[in-house]
Amino acid sequence: MNPDNVAATVRDLMPGVVEDLKELIAIPSIAFPGYDEEPVHAMAQRTLELIQEAGIPDAHLADVPHGYPPIYGEVQGPEGSPTVVLYAHYDVQPAHKSQGWTSDPWVPTVKDDGRIYGRGAADDKSGLVSLLGTLRALKQLDGEFPCTIRIIIEGMEETESNLEEFVEAHPELFGCDVFVIADMGNLRVGEPVLTTALRGDVSCTVTVRTLDHPLHSGVYGGPAPDAMMALARLLSTLHDDAGDVAVAGVTSFPWTGSDMTEEDFLAGAELLPGVSMTGTGTIADRLWSKPSINAIGVDTTSIADSSNVVLPEASAKISMRIVPGSNPEDELDALVAHLESHAPWGAQVEVQRVKAAYPFQVPTDGPGYAAAREAMTAAFGQDTSEAGSGGSIPLLQTLQHASPNAEFILWGPEDVAKSRIHASDESVDPAEIESMIVAQVLLLRGLPARF
Repeated sequence: MNPDNVAATVRDLMPGVVEDLKELIAIPSIAFPGYDEEPVHAMAQRTLELIQEAGIPDAHLADVPHGYPPIYGEVQGPEGSPTVVLYAHYDVQPAHKSQGWTSDPWVPTVKDDGRIYGRGAADDKSGLVSLLGTLRALKQLDGEFPCTIRIIIEGMEETESNLEEFVEAHPELFGCDVFVIADMGNLRVGEPVLTTALRGDVSCTVTVRTLDHPLHSGVYGGPAPDAMMALARLLSTLHDDAGDVAVAGVTSFPWTGSDMTEEDFLAGAELLPGVSMTGTGTIADRLWSKPSINAIGVDTTSIADSSNVVLPEASAKISMRIVPGSNPEDELDALVAHLESHAPWGAQVEVQRVKAAYPFQVPTDGPGYAAAREAMTAAFGQDTSEAGSGGSIPLLQTLQHASPNAEFILWGPEDVAKSRIHASDESVDPAEIESMIVAQVLLLRGLPARF
């Protein structure tokens, strides 16, 4: 197998891949409730057509009881060859004007840095077109696929996914030797990493009550405890003065793989002037092997509706990212116990559990992982290292249950330093897409010799 021939073939295919990406960015496939459904269906249909044209003619919109349909297709490889499931998703996050976009999120824009900007440019339409490019390159190079290929393109990854139910209902469709999850990325452009750990996510809502009813703040303010102020004090107990999680019993460990530089982190985070980072340890520790807690929503009287009253009740939704190897139910128990025991002034606290999603640890001792590392190294021209991800993909646990002996390869074109997924000015570097296509072609061509 000559990597130079693969690279040359992929290079010739890249103009078409980039045009596909631009076309797909322009479709606002937001699967969240309340958004226009037509663009999501249009995105599903166009993605289906592209997959069929790329060499999987039986690809189809899968039948699901609710929500937008995933796309599923299969092509048999040579007898005795391994089976590979390729995964990406076609839905995207919203792109609110309040995020501060400097270009229209639904108009793919190539800026002076050569990156392509737009919502979904990285997450995950870049992963989607990388799979299309991989299928096209294999057909052009070999005329056939070296493995049995099963492809699944999800339509609701960014919201309440229906794919886990689909996998549980049809586990036979997901039996394989290797899952390739094209929804990740290198820490920096051109520096290959394999993602080996993802944090899980547990969440709850906490409601604090201090009064039977609102009270005039002039007549009663002072002795009467304000529920919003009590909630604020309760939330402040979740971190210590350095910004580390202060919940007893939650799990953490030191990260030993690749680190992210402070410069790269700040380039993506863009803290306001004078604002410091929180927590202690390396950036990798804080992102991948220590828990984090955020209040992601608050219910109280709005400023527009406010009046001079002491509030009797206030609520917040709390999300805690948990580290690989931890049990989400145990971590959520610890969070709930903390909230119930730290309320100030005897305030009544009610906690409702919302979610307990598992973290994921990628085994790295199998032949598929070795083949992926070799393919990445060849595609990028330098040694491949390992990194974690602060995000969560609960689907991976479901896929592992469906195919317990399968290996997982987590990678993609979404470089962490500059892609700004879920944020304003999301972008992707076309060179990353090209290199990832080369890596995926090399992986799929190399797997038959490993199994």
